[in-house]
Amino acid sequence: MHLSTKNAKLHALNDRLNDSQGRARTFAAKLGLAIIAGLFLFLSAVPSSHAQKVNSAAPPPPPATRAQRETAPATSINVDASEPMFTTMCALLAAGFEADISAENWRPLRAQLRDRMQHQQGPAVEAIREYYKQHDSADPGAALSRYLWFGLVAGPAPDFKPTIRRDDLPPEVLALEGFSELLSKYYQEQNIHQLWRQMQPAYDAEIERMHEAVSQIVFVATGYLRAMNRPSEQRTFTIIVEPLVGHITNVRNFGDHYAIVLSGADDIPADVVRHAYLHFMLDPLPLRYSHVIAVKKPLFEKAASAPRLAPDLKDDYPSYFAECMVRAVELKLRKMSPGERDAALERNDADGYVLVRPLLAALPRFEGAEPTMELFFPDLVRSVDVPTELKRVSTLQFAPAGRQRNSSDLSVEEVARRGAAAMPGTIPNDADAIAALTEGERRIAEKNARAAEASFQKVVAKYPDQPRAWYGLGLVALLDHDGPRAKEVFGRLTAGEHAATSDPMVLAWSHIYLARIYDGEGQPRQAEAEYQAALTVQGSPEQARQAAQKGLADTAREKPVERP
Repeated sequence: MHLSTKNAKLHALNDRLNDSQGRARTFAAKLGLAIIAGLFLFLSAVPSSHAQKVNSAAPPPPPATRAQRETAPATSINVDASEPMFTTMCALLAAGFEADISAENWRPLRAQLRDRMQHQQGPAVEAIREYYKQHDSADPGAALSRYLWFGLVAGPAPDFKPTIRRDDLPPEVLALEGFSELLSKYYQEQNIHQLWRQMQPAYDAEIERMHEAVSQIVFVATGYLRAMNRPSEQRTFTIIVEPLVGHITNVRNFGDHYAIVLSGADDIPADVVRHAYLHFMLDPLPLRYSHVIAVKKPLFEKAASAPRLAPDLKDDYPSYFAECMVRAVELKLRKMSPGERDAALERNDADGYVLVRPLLAALPRFEGAEPTMELFFPDLVRSVDVPTELKRVSTLQFAPAGRQRNSSDLSVEEVARRGAAAMPGTIPNDADAIAALTEGERRIAEKNARAAEASFQKVVAKYPDQPRAWYGLGLVALLDHDGPRAKEVFGRLTAGEHAATSDPMVLAWSHIYLARIYDGEGQPRQAEAEYQAALTVQGSPEQARQAAQKGLADTAREKPVERP
């Protein structure tokens, strides 16, 4: 694929295309091409100096060849089928799940496989059936939810051991203690791998048919936010195709990993996929800029009493802010008449999502600016006038709670979130200090060390022990290649009376940067100790934990000689 060398951002995105798994490679290649094409068109239409750098006369990229698809590097956006999920659903059907549900309107594949599973015989099948009875739930939706969580976090066959550490497992998976061992025996006894291989053409066809709809959603959302995947990106967005799940749409996120389980190409809920993908793109921002959104919290405290507000958002302000942000961007991306948009805003207000309206009103400022949403987000948040909005919200009449969902109705969207981080309690309730911290972070992103240092020093002068300001000064030292100064600052944040024990993000990353400094000095034992310390920080970001694990692995592999 050829792109103009002047178009550095698009070239960087191209370096991240495609899924490393065999069956998903074809789809991912096409998806990547669609993302690039969409971004190319979007940027060329923006009347800014940044957009003018794009070579609009360049011809469109040619279709990817088979060789290009097979050798393309990995992307964090994947569409694929899953053998662990398929095996889990086969076992669930064999155990009697939905045994009393009419298959008249089912897909033929699902109906045929359920009939086949119900007639399976063998000790492992009987063990699965007994296990299912012992862990049965009166709510079929709750039962399915547990096993879907298991299918998403299960490792490869034949063991199906969870791929994430036990402390991070959703409670639903912990409730299925011992299921992976039973599933492994069932998988081998019933030769599920052979059945899985027989099903590949059907699953591949569904993945291929999804291409146009999913790629359209992804490149429009990515283009609007002016977002680019980083080569070191650890976050993932996965669409799992599994016809055996039925018409229910499951949206899950655990930590930095987002997943949607869909039944097939005929049942793509475009609004749900877009909503989930926008969460994938926007969820990190309220956590990264927690001190910026903190001053808007009075609006959340008013909204938390809304009967229709999702229960898991009532005590999770960063997730609430992200939900309102996603809804605001959705109203920009969806094709709606002014009347439909006004009605949607009224529904959001009535349901407690009161920040949607002011965030939507602020989006034109972002559209007319050059930075990505990642950099512009603090300015967007600051534009929300709390006194004005509090006066408006005080006049709202929140809608009463809606009817409860029928427990037998599985043809609905199920959303589950896991891994929301707590906001640090060390941020001063001081608008000037918060603005200075935000400005410093922006300057760090721009690699403007002197401007960043001035902003962080302004905070330290007023709040001498403010950990995020000191952390910023440590990053400034790294930009200046001043190792001794960086070691001093990060050492202050990790040990002694000034340690950032109340800010897990600062504490974990300070340990990691210290480890990297020690590693560069040829002191692997000290580096290993710092990486280990980073892993023990409770509530640290997923990216920090992954960086520490990678650092430990690299240190163990390289085994450098200790310098005298």
